[in-house]
Amino acid sequence: MATDSWALAVDEQEAAVKSMTNLQIKEEKVKADTNGIIKTSTTAEKTDEEEKEDRAAQSLLNKLIRSNLVDNTNQVEVLQRDPNSPLYSVKSFEELRLPQNLIAQSQSGTGKTAAFVLAMLSRVEPADRYPQCLCLSPTYELALQTGNVIEQMGKFYPELKLAYAVRGNKLERGQKISEQIVIGTPGTVLDWCSKLKFIDPKKIKVFVLDEADVMIATQGHQDQSIRIQRMLPRNCQMLLFSATFEDSVWKFAQKVVPDPNVIKLKREEETLDTIKQYYVLCSSRDEKFQALCNLYGAITIAQAMIFCHTRKTASWLAAELSKEGHQVALLSGEMMVEQRAAVIERFREGKEKVLVTTNVCARGIDVEQVSVVINFDIPVDKDGNPDNETYLHRIGRTGRFGKRGLAVNMVDSKHSMNILNRIQEHFNKKIERLDTDDLDEIEKIAN
Repeated sequence: MATDSWALAVDEQEAAVKSMTNLQIKEEKVKADTNGIIKTSTTAEKTDEEEKEDRAAQSLLNKLIRSNLVDNTNQVEVLQRDPNSPLYSVKSFEELRLPQNLIAQSQSGTGKTAAFVLAMLSRVEPADRYPQCLCLSPTYELALQTGNVIEQMGKFYPELKLAYAVRGNKLERGQKISEQIVIGTPGTVLDWCSKLKFIDPKKIKVFVLDEADVMIATQGHQDQSIRIQRMLPRNCQMLLFSATFEDSVWKFAQKVVPDPNVIKLKREEETLDTIKQYYVLCSSRDEKFQALCNLYGAITIAQAMIFCHTRKTASWLAAELSKEGHQVALLSGEMMVEQRAAVIERFREGKEKVLVTTNVCARGIDVEQVSVVINFDIPVDKDGNPDNETYLHRIGRTGRFGKRGLAVNMVDSKHSMNILNRIQEHFNKKIERLDTDDLDEIEKIAN
């Protein structure tokens, strides 16, 4: 990569930033459109192609909508770096004699950000007016979110100052930064360390690489992160955090964090045991909608999530449900992340009873009142094969918190029936047929 083009990958992300004088995410106004569907205004335009998962956007959405830590009952797995070390058999954090280099993996909402913010705050010498801790985030918005956490956790530490190394934050050439903690995106941080000399990397005590799985999905970020790491002193503490731990993340982590201790928290497996699953045979989109109306006419549904394959279908369905008098919220991919979070919060508060969405927008939503999940379209991957993980994730939105849930799949062709049969075989769970024209049969499934 050419030395004058470190941040090509983040230019688009941050090009819209007009000013860095107000480093906060603005609240969006939530309003209903002429059909009564709750969504938020946006100027972004996207095609109606199938949605692609945006890891950075999803990570930010998780941070915005989570008000509590995820309760996880799985054991922590600690992989210490050297079997011959006297530290190898330690049983407590005190015995670890921290600080040491660390690679940590756990799902969203388990407190990773708080963990590394505490590590940085504990190492800062407030009397020293130069950068001592450096934190890399994949995007401008994620950097701001982490900055908010640092400011909250460090609010009783008045001497502590925070600088944002993101595009648009212009400093005079030759200027030295006096803030003790710097958080930013890889391209800008690399510029500030090498080309512009705003930061002396040899004085950094703690280097944090957050959202590693998101980072490596962005072109150029791996290379930039490794180049920054190589400028740091040998005694700098290296901390890497990731929500997932695929091979690509592990290879990247090994390049950035030498001789690490590794802490992994296994993702709690969602179960289908508390979820009753059914399918409804239909011949068209309109028939699927009629089946949906019959369901609502026969049983009491506290709140429901309805998944569609495309934004176009989701918009149509939300409009039709609204015409029938339902309180409908629509999540669509052209919304900004903050706007999605506002819609989810309204749904969580019960202001809307139906959430229509594509899969990509709704990961990580835990709403206790959701009693029914409807797959208006059966989930498939980009090759048209059954997407078992997405199916599990979708219907896992119900049957949570120890309650029984109901999942209904709309089948409108031989192909979608074949997909559902393969999903059934994969999970070894029978999915029963439901006749939505038979009110007695529908009432039985609610009991």
